[in-house]
Amino acid sequence: MPKYQRVLLKLSGEVMAGSAGFGIDAERVRQLACEVAEVTKAGIQLGVVVGGGNIFRGIAVAAKKMDRVTADQMGMLATVINSLALQDALDQMGVPSRVMSAIHMHQVAEPYIRRRAIRHLEKGRIVIFAGGTSNPYFSTDTAAALRALEIRAEVLAKATRVNGVYDKDPLKFSDAVMYPEISYLEVLSKSLAVMDASSIAMCRDNSLPVVVFNLNVSGNIMRMSMGEPVGTVIH
Repeated sequence: MPKYQRVLLKLSGEVMAGSAGFGIDAERVRQLACEVAEVTKAGIQLGVVVGGGNIFRGIAVAAKKMDRVTADQMGMLATVINSLALQDALDQMGVPSRVMSAIHMHQVAEPYIRRRAIRHLEKGRIVIFAGGTSNPYFSTDTAAALRALEIRAEVLAKATRVNGVYDKDPLKFSDAVMYPEISYLEVLSKSLAVMDASSIAMCRDNSLPVVVFNLNVSGNIMRMSMGEPVGTVIH
């Protein structure tokens, strides 16, 4: 029996690139689509937010003298590209999905309308939220927290390259210690770089739990959705 009936899954754009580190790896996207489809087949309503870092990372480019607003807008468009790639992979598997964009582009995706998104979820469709919040200066982590609250998701699932939240970067320090659970306040006070501060604060203020887990372990999305002890719980 699933622990959660409605989940918001946050994927980084980099995960779409596979081992290449940039662009879109069709095989990796297909693998992701398979895992996501299994979750919905278990009766769990699933919303997805995908980043755009594999195509364009706004802050990095902004540091090279590009206007921050323009850079962030380009990053938001990159999330639309990734969302369409995931939708295509789901379509090929016969899994119903909808891309809803915060930036209006009617020929490409549905406009994001909260009630319509909830209706899609209730009908068993995977809803892929694209375009961030449509506003610059907000990350896709913040967009994920916002959409999770708007659709009344029971948990925000943050998929990463590591097993959970650590006291320091486990990819750099072999003695890094993982927290099985941690409070929102500890994440903020210790400046643990798992999500940006505004998204953690938003989850804290609305009592939305966050599960941080390793996406590179096959089946972890399902395990997390079923309530198995996977990764770190922020609550």
